[in-house]
Amino acid sequence: MPQAYAPPSTLISNGFRALADPLRVHVLELLRQQELCVGELCESLNTSQSKLSFHLKVLKDAELVHNRHEGRWIYYSLNLPQFVVLEQYLAEYRRFAEMLPSHIYQTASKTHETL
Repeated sequence: MPQAYAPPSTLISNGFRALADPLRVHVLELLRQQELCVGELCESLNTSQSKLSFHLKVLKDAELVHNRHEGRWIYYSLNLPQFVVLEQYLAEYRRFAEMLPSHIYQTASKTHETL
Protein backbone atom coordinates (compact mmCIF):
# COMPACT_ATOMS: atom_id res chain seq x y z
CA MET A 1 0.00 0.00 0.00
CA PRO A 2 1.60 3.32 -1.05
CA GLN A 3 2.17 5.89 1.63
CA ALA A 4 0.62 9.34 1.42
CA TYR A 5 2.84 12.12 0.12
CA ALA A 6 4.86 13.80 2.85
CA PRO A 7 6.60 17.13 2.23
CA PRO A 8 10.41 17.02 2.40
CA SER A 9 10.49 18.88 5.73
CA THR A 10 8.23 16.23 7.27
CA LEU A 11 10.37 13.38 5.93
CA ILE A 12 13.51 15.03 7.26
CA SER A 13 12.09 15.70 10.73
CA ASN A 14 10.57 12.20 10.89
CA GLY A 15 13.91 10.72 9.84
CA PHE A 16 15.86 12.46 12.57
CA ARG A 17 13.15 11.70 15.14
CA ALA A 18 13.38 8.02 14.19
CA LEU A 19 17.16 8.12 14.67
CA ALA A 20 16.76 9.56 18.17
CA ASP A 21 16.03 6.20 19.80
CA PRO A 22 18.86 3.76 20.65
CA LEU A 23 16.78 0.66 19.86
CA ARG A 24 15.88 2.00 16.42
CA VAL A 25 19.53 2.81 15.73
CA HIS A 26 20.40 -0.75 16.74
CA VAL A 27 17.77 -2.05 14.30
CA LEU A 28 19.34 0.01 11.53
CA GLU A 29 22.80 -1.29 12.40
CA LEU A 30 21.54 -4.86 12.05
CA LEU A 31 19.83 -4.05 8.76
CA ARG A 32 23.05 -2.54 7.40
CA GLN A 33 24.40 -6.07 7.29
CA GLN A 34 21.40 -7.81 5.69
CA GLU A 35 17.66 -7.96 5.29
CA LEU A 36 16.06 -9.55 8.37
CA CYS A 37 12.63 -10.79 9.34
CA VAL A 38 10.86 -9.59 12.48
CA GLY A 39 11.67 -12.80 14.37
CA GLU A 40 15.39 -12.48 13.63
CA LEU A 41 15.35 -8.86 14.77
CA CYS A 42 13.51 -9.76 17.99
CA GLU A 43 16.06 -12.46 18.73
CA SER A 44 19.08 -10.26 17.97
CA LEU A 45 17.71 -7.37 20.03
CA ASN A 46 16.31 -9.55 22.82
CA THR A 47 13.02 -7.66 22.69
CA SER A 48 9.34 -8.49 22.32
CA GLN A 49 7.60 -8.47 18.96
CA SER A 50 5.09 -5.84 20.12
CA LYS A 51 7.85 -3.45 21.21
CA LEU A 52 9.80 -4.04 18.01
CA SER A 53 6.69 -3.57 15.86
CA PHE A 54 6.20 -0.09 17.32
CA HIS A 55 9.79 0.87 16.50
CA LEU A 56 9.65 -0.66 13.01
CA LYS A 57 6.52 1.41 12.30
CA VAL A 58 8.37 4.58 13.29
CA LEU A 59 11.26 3.64 10.97
CA LYS A 60 8.87 2.76 8.15
CA ASP A 61 6.86 5.99 8.57
CA ALA A 62 10.16 7.89 8.35
CA GLU A 63 10.87 5.90 5.17
CA LEU A 64 14.17 4.63 6.60
CA VAL A 65 13.18 0.99 6.05
CA HIS A 66 11.18 -1.03 3.52
CA ASN A 67 9.32 -4.21 4.24
CA ARG A 68 8.26 -7.09 2.06
CA HIS A 69 6.01 -10.04 2.77
CA GLU A 70 7.08 -13.57 2.01
CA GLY A 71 4.49 -16.08 3.11
CA ARG A 72 3.72 -15.29 6.73
CA TRP A 73 7.05 -13.52 7.29
CA ILE A 74 7.79 -9.81 7.02
CA TYR A 75 11.33 -8.89 6.02
CA TYR A 76 12.87 -5.46 6.59
CA SER A 77 15.70 -3.74 4.76
CA LEU A 78 17.18 -0.25 4.65
CA ASN A 79 15.78 2.38 2.31
CA LEU A 80 19.16 3.87 1.38
CA PRO A 81 17.84 6.79 -0.71
CA GLN A 82 16.18 8.24 2.41
CA PHE A 83 19.52 8.17 4.23
CA VAL A 84 20.99 10.11 1.31
CA VAL A 85 18.26 12.74 1.77
CA LEU A 86 19.19 13.14 5.45
CA GLU A 87 22.89 13.24 4.64
CA GLN A 88 22.36 15.94 1.99
CA TYR A 89 20.33 17.97 4.46
CA LEU A 90 23.19 17.88 6.98
CA ALA A 91 25.74 18.61 4.24
CA GLU A 92 24.06 21.98 3.69
CA TYR A 93 24.84 22.91 7.30
CA ARG A 94 28.46 21.81 6.94
CA ARG A 95 28.72 24.08 3.92
CA PHE A 96 27.44 27.03 5.99
CA ALA A 97 29.87 26.21 8.81
CA GLU A 98 32.75 26.96 6.47
CA MET A 99 31.40 30.51 6.05
CA LEU A 100 31.34 31.19 9.80
CA PRO A 101 34.09 33.29 11.38
CA SER A 102 37.02 30.99 12.11
CA HIS A 103 36.71 31.22 15.92
CA ILE A 104 33.09 30.02 15.81
CA TYR A 105 33.94 27.21 13.38
CA GLN A 106 36.87 26.09 15.56
CA THR A 107 34.67 26.09 18.70
CA ALA A 108 32.05 24.00 16.90
CA SER A 109 34.73 21.56 15.69
CA LYS A 110 36.17 21.17 19.21
CA THR A 111 32.69 20.57 20.63
CA HIS A 112 32.10 17.84 18.03
CA GLU A 113 35.43 16.17 18.90
CA THR A 114 34.43 15.83 22.56
CA LEU A 115 31.12 14.12 21.71
